[in-house]
Amino acid sequence: MSNPTSELQRPTDAELEILTVLWSQGASTVREVHETILKRKPTQYTTILKMFQIMTEKGLVTRDDAERAHRYSASKPREWTQQQLAGDLLQRAFSGSASSLMLGALSAKKASKKEMAELRQLLEKWEGGSR
Repeated sequence: MSNPTSELQRPTDAELEILTVLWSQGASTVREVHETILKRKPTQYTTILKMFQIMTEKGLVTRDDAERAHRYSASKPREWTQQQLAGDLLQRAFSGSASSLMLGALSAKKASKKEMAELRQLLEKWEGGSR
């Protein structure tokens, strides 16, 4: 059983895929998530079911068992999880250097003009002291 006061555990790639479905669709049954993932890659229903059991134990999802088909929801919003993952990556791979992380990200994939403008706005906002 998960400890509600403990820090949320970092999701695996497979768990992140399920969370992405939940963030997009909202509360969903195992079958609904399975059908969505099945459109992208072959996956067994029982695999998704087992993943949900593990994710519930880890505190990544919550389960509403009021109906016959249990509905699962992500326990944290997408933005919160992204911030946690980015912070973890920042420490583990970039020794806490935000500029190295940003340069690495921009070197890995060319950003669009729109994305670059958004980044400039965010940097200006952060430099101004408002977050």
